[in-house]
Parts: sequence; C-alpha cells; structure tokens
Amino acid sequence: MRKDGNFIRDLARRQVNAGADALDINCGPLSKDPVKDMVWLVETIQAEVSAVLCLDSTKRAVIEAGLDVCRGKAIINSSSADEDKLAGYLELAKTRNASLIALTMDRNGVPQNKEKRLELAAQILDSASRADFPLTELYLDPVLMPINVAQQQLYDILQVINDFRLLSAPAVQTVLGLSNISQGAKSRHIINRTFLVMAQALGLSAAILDPLDKELMQALVTGELILNKTIYCDSYIDAYLKSKR
Repeated sequence: MRKDGNFIRDLARRQVNAGADALDINCGPLSKDPVKDMVWLVETIQAEVSAVLCLDSTKRAVIEAGLDVCRGKAIINSSSADEDKLAGYLELAKTRNASLIALTMDRNGVPQNKEKRLELAAQILDSASRADFPLTELYLDPVLMPINVAQQQLYDILQVINDFRLLSAPAVQTVLGLSNISQGAKSRHIINRTFLVMAQALGLSAAILDPLDKELMQALVTGELILNKTIYCDSYIDAYLKSKR
C-alpha cells in the first residue's frame, strides 16, 4: 500500500483550519504493519500542523510507538473499563503526560442500559483515583450505538452524559465517536448534527467528528454560542474558527 504524505498533510491542515482541536489517528484494519504506519502518520502530520494528536488503536504497541515520536500533547484512544487493561493504560498515560479516553464497556461488551454505563464509569473513576491520575486528563466515552440497531439506547446515552458529570469533582470530561450513531443509516449528516447539539446541551466535552462537514461545524459553534460559551457577534462562526487556527 502506497503512503501518500501529501494527501495526509493536506487533510490534516484542512481539518485544523476547519476548527479541529485534535486529530484522531488510526491506521485502519488493512494496515499490515500498524506500528510502523502509526509512526509514519504521526511524523507526517507533525510536519504540517501542531495540533494535539489522538492515537487511536486497540493495540498497546501501536499507541506506544506513536507516543515515542509524538512531540506535543497526545490523547490515548482508548481503554475499556476492565481493571487489568485500564490500570496499564492509566500508568502509560500518566508516564507519558497524555490524556486518556476510557470506554464504559468491559469484556462483557457494550452496556445495554444507563445503569450499567454509570456503574462502569464509577469503576473507571475509582481506578483513576487510586492510580493518582488527574481527572482533568480523563475522558469517559459512553459508547454511542447506531440508531438503526439500538435506537432505544440513545436517550439513555444522552442522559448518562449529564450523569457522568455528577460522579466526580471536578467533573470528568466526556467524548463521543459521533459518526457511530449514523453508521448504516441513510440520512447520516442530519442525524449526526442533531445528536451533537443535544449532547452539547447535556454537557458533552468533545466529539470525534468530521470537521470538514461545514453544516456540522456550524451547528457545533452555534451550540457553543447558545450555551453561553462564546460571545455573540454577527460573524460568530468565522470568529470561532479563526480562534482555533
């Protein structure tokens, strides 16, 4: 598979210019050597932009390889709530001065209700506290499910985003893989936009999303405005995006 550095650098630059605070890097399932590919991606992107890098892999060796060459702030994406796995990732993130995304799922799979998500979130926070890991560097992910197969879970997920904030002081941060909700659906853009704004209103801290979706970004920025997180002016969208560059 040919590595196209120009394409990667251009995509990174356009995403940052569109308002991305961090760039999620994933080698994908077709990579034959994800360790080597992660190193190449990190080095290629860092040559173009100075954004925070979110190193996304299910394999710890791939994450560590990316951290080895990452010059700036990094986010580890991700760990499950399983104690043995979580303890290792908390130690890795603490040692490398990285943030950590922790999924509210365990070896039994994705929870089917709000109560189980809250239980796993409490376990994650307890592990972080015992590891002396700063909650300001921890993101809880309630694991967003596709609307066409788990519609009944989505309202619970919205509620649990708000409930997560009540579990600790300071309130733990939250994150979603936004595109998961519309996977396999026809009207992906409007589903993503609507859920994002609803989640914002309930305290969502961050989302892994497509910053090149202009209408999605406009909805996000307007949500920030309505929640009084930015100051109004007639060109508030342009002002917001310029502040991110």
